[in-house]
Amino acid sequence: MRACGIIVEYNPFHNGHKYHAESARKQSGADVVIAVMSGNFLQRGEPAVIDKWARAKEALQNGVDLVIELPVHWSLQSADYFARGGILLLQALQCDSYCFGTDASDAFDYQAFGDFVTNNQRVINQTFQQLDDPAMTYAQKMTEVFRQVYPKLILQEDQPNHVLALSYAQENAKFSRPMRAIPVKRVGAEYHSTTINEGIASATAIRRAVARGERIESVVPMQTKKDLENYQITWENYWPLLKYRILSSTVEELQEIYQMVEGLEYRLKQLIHEAESFTEFVDSVKTKRYTQTRIQRLLSYVLLNIKTAEIEAAWQKNFLHVLGFNEKGQQYLKEKKPDFQLPWISKIGKTEEQMYPLAIRTDKLYQMGNSRIEEQNFGKIPIRIKSM
Repeated sequence: MRACGIIVEYNPFHNGHKYHAESARKQSGADVVIAVMSGNFLQRGEPAVIDKWARAKEALQNGVDLVIELPVHWSLQSADYFARGGILLLQALQCDSYCFGTDASDAFDYQAFGDFVTNNQRVINQTFQQLDDPAMTYAQKMTEVFRQVYPKLILQEDQPNHVLALSYAQENAKFSRPMRAIPVKRVGAEYHSTTINEGIASATAIRRAVARGERIESVVPMQTKKDLENYQITWENYWPLLKYRILSSTVEELQEIYQMVEGLEYRLKQLIHEAESFTEFVDSVKTKRYTQTRIQRLLSYVLLNIKTAEIEAAWQKNFLHVLGFNEKGQQYLKEKKPDFQLPWISKIGKTEEQMYPLAIRTDKLYQMGNSRIEEQNFGKIPIRIKSM
């Protein structure tokens, strides 16, 4: 059997995601579509609006055959690390191709770009080191680097899918047998659009509509609508816990947190007294250099007490946690499992808790956001859905 992989978050699953899964199957010609999906904390430094099990079920009912969790040490990261984890897992799952959305205005050869980066890393590093403007963010520096060394690449601020796709291409090219890259043009609403229109709306617009009590059934599957009626999670659910963590921690303790750099711990300690909500706190902490997304990820690390040594250790212990499958996905598991390049987990027990403590702790803290969130690991088995 041949598989096409997709790297997703589904926050929440909507009609655009269904289109993506269907396009992956059609354009790849694969027998199964495998989604590597972020767990309960996401790339932009946010808790998922509904838990990973609910989102996995939504996906399996709408075009995906097998859902594997992207653990927090990859999911809660900037684009380059997020892509590294996603591609690593798809490679371990023996995928022949991977399909991704793009908002690039013109056709772009992602495979060629990945090969270029792999073969010219030395020049790229030298060009990066020559940029000594301390006011520039890492993303701004990399944009300038590629403007110089790869002129055919045109980057715009309103192309988050394109930027992420470039990271996928770089990581995929590092493997001896790269997967075939299949870009799918984004249709309908833009990534940050806040408007609900018929057919396809952005996840941002859907979350805002739910918060305002507006109707969303025209843009999401019925299962998503049902799950969102049960509960919705935002950062505000964890604001009291975050505030406690910052107030009760010493500066020295905060300095041990992953990505705590350049005195940000002092800034957090200073401004935490003045904020009355998470949104207000982020607005006060962020700067031109440290964007809202960057600060949200940092605050996620603080909330979850993720230290640098711990996340570096987790990078060395990757695993394939199966969240669910249909008959096709189950058949693929039976056929390909002997070839998987990482440990395969279908149920969490004491052994897994000792092996992957960061993943377990993260889910326990996520569960504290709402009393309706069920146990996320112990006693849970993969969701089984009949193939459509």
